[in-house]
Amino acid sequence: MPKKRGRQRSSRHRSRTARAELSFSVSHMEYLLRKGHYAQRLSSSAPVFLAAIIQDLTSKVLELAGNEAQNTGQRCITPELVDMAIHNNALLSGFFWMTTISLEAPGPR
Repeated sequence: MPKKRGRQRSSRHRSRTARAELSFSVSHMEYLLRKGHYAQRLSSSAPVFLAAIIQDLTSKVLELAGNEAQNTGQRCITPELVDMAIHNNALLSGFFWMTTISLEAPGPR
């Protein structure tokens, strides 16, 4: 019987993002929390919760902006639609009350 080539893993490594079934990077959230010096100690579950909350908030805003786009007959989500979706939702408007959404696209780098 011929030998198998390549690396064999005894245990399959999965990232924390994959284990939590998230789209936002848990490792990046941990990096940002540590870089910001928000606390002396950081729980291992804190970046997971933060990534989940940001993912949920982002999906809600994009869902509402998509509904606004359908209602106005547009095919693309624009900054105006995101702004309208946030301000038409009571919970999100209270959360983002000091946020300015730029209506200009970023220029070339």
